Amino acid sequence: MVTAESVLEAQTTAKEFADLFAHRRWVHRTQPFPHVYARDVFVPEFYQRLTDDLARLRAESPGLFGKVAANYSADGVRLTDVPKDSALAVFASRPWHDLVAGIAGVTATGDVEGSVHHHAPGAPYGWPHNDLNPAWFPGEPPGPDEVRLPGGAVDIKTGHRADGVVARATVRAVAVLFYFGNPDWQHGDGGETALYDHLGENGRAPQLTLIPPLNNSLILFEVTPRTWHTFAGGNTKDRNSIVMWVHRTKAEAVDRFGGDRIVYW
Repeated sequence: MVTAESVLEAQTTAKEFADLFAHRRWVHRTQPFPHVYARDVFVPEFYQRLTDDLARLRAESPGLFGKVAANYSADGVRLTDVPKDSALAVFASRPWHDLVAGIAGVTATGDVEGSVHHHAPGAPYGWPHNDLNPAWFPGEPPGPDEVRLPGGAVDIKTGHRADGVVARATVRAVAVLFYFGNPDWQHGDGGETALYDHLGENGRAPQLTLIPPLNNSLILFEVTPRTWHTFAGGNTKDRNSIVMWVHRTKAEAVDRFGGDRIVYW
């Protein structure tokens, strides 16, 4: 049986990793901005492990869950803090990093940032943002079979660190939202992810596309200045997801989009 541990090992074969997936069609959409949408992402056995490990993590390690960000309604646990023997660790693996980057057509650095998010019922609407944010990672660039996660010695948002600590500036390149461990979703339950093609007056955007938080589904997109999205709020049930990014070098982001388009914290 394929395990999370084997996926994280360098010798993992392409077939072992491929066996985690249900091999359903992943659909490329162009509106309101280019993104990929997929249902039934993982085989039932591995998906169940993800769900079970989420429940176990919340029951056994509630102290790992903290507020994701100021003025944001989700609590969460960072992928950095997910036990390495958990199925959830697949989202911090090199095979997953390379899959995500390859689908988006991005040359990524091997740096991974993300969290398990939980929105309690009645969470408020978020704010439109594009995710084109910087991130600083510790140490030298990871090798071709490695990933680098955020480190406590370097502030991921500002790059602040003690003298002599090595860090690299990157920019988020691909965003992934994977929905799992939720009660069966029905129309009217809320908690969707809203996508927009532009910002309207007063920073609000006309709502164009709603992605429901259906279990074992995902949305994936290259991060650009126009990938406006937010949590739509109003969920009547718990809403769990993995929210994660792989990164490109800051130099590449500046060359492609211009330095003034990067949204600093």
